[in-house]
Amino acid sequence: MRPFSVVLLLLVLSGPAFAQGEPPGVLPPEAAPPAIDDLAPLPESEIESGARNAIPDDEPAQDDTDELFEALARAPSATAARPIVARIQRKWMRSGSATVDLLMLRAGTAMKAKDNGLALDLLDMVTRLAPDYAEGWNRRATVFYLKQDFGRSVADIERVLALEPRHWGAMSGLGIIMRRLDRDEDAMRLFEEVLKIHPASENARKAIEDLAAKSAGSPT
Repeated sequence: MRPFSVVLLLLVLSGPAFAQGEPPGVLPPEAAPPAIDDLAPLPESEIESGARNAIPDDEPAQDDTDELFEALARAPSATAARPIVARIQRKWMRSGSATVDLLMLRAGTAMKAKDNGLALDLLDMVTRLAPDYAEGWNRRATVFYLKQDFGRSVADIERVLALEPRHWGAMSGLGIIMRRLDRDEDAMRLFEEVLKIHPASENARKAIEDLAAKSAGSPT
């Protein structure tokens, strides 16, 4: 991981909500339950919803991930960033194993059907078969989030960022958890980090605006 990301993650995990060892697994009764709409679309969903047409069928033989992130950092708008985002996400989805890819596809189908128990079983197999596959941990972190098991979700996000420090989706997921735990300063720093990687992220920008308005005492 990049040094700043290491420090940021340590600061987040050392906060009061996690001071008792295992982070809280449920929200307080007055808090709204988590929803899939809080999270970025599943990568294959975004590709299927329109970005596919902007992506060539054949990926280059060389690894051009760094170049894609450089292009993402220069993208002047969300529209310009969309095909780059889809290209990076498609790379992230590829595990190099037909078995793992099939498990991921079935887990995605289960999540869309809100069968989080089945999705979790499938993703447990993914993380056992491919422990160095960041997207398996990221998808499982999402399921834990939806089950309100924030402790395990954060643990999986930590694995994602250890494997891919530029994973803005994992950072955003951690930011969402921090917001739900009223850790607004930590959430703000996480979304600011997202914008350093993906400056055109409308979700991160909106989250920062909402957090700033809340801090100033304005309605969001």
